[in-house]
Amino acid sequence: MKRREAREKAVQTLFQLDNTEMSIEEAITYITESPIDPFYESLVKGTTQYREEIDVVLAEKLENWSLDRLPKIERTVLRMAVYELLHNEDVPHRVVLNEAIELCKQFGDEKSGRFVNGVLSKFEEK
Repeated sequence: MKRREAREKAVQTLFQLDNTEMSIEEAITYITESPIDPFYESLVKGTTQYREEIDVVLAEKLENWSLDRLPKIERTVLRMAVYELLHNEDVPHRVVLNEAIELCKQFGDEKSGRFVNGVLSKFEEK
């Protein structure tokens, strides 16, 4: 599985997990088949594991918005992108931004991509 596809599936899985009682394993099984791609799995489990930390960092970057008010797709993509920015040092900052924008265009709309770009551009490059 290519990284782009892994990110797409991870967004779908995390979207499924947001506000449901489904376990991570159930959501993974629902979205993808075995064998499970390690990058995909790390995105889902990492974003879930660090969600509280990610939400605190994200809330600091949002202007005139609260995390709860964000549309679900933007919130999901932002959480995953922030996980990558904070915990996945082998992926360049620019790649994370571009992938997040493309995911928003795919699952949301053009405004979603611009909004996510604006939020993620506030993160310093490492």
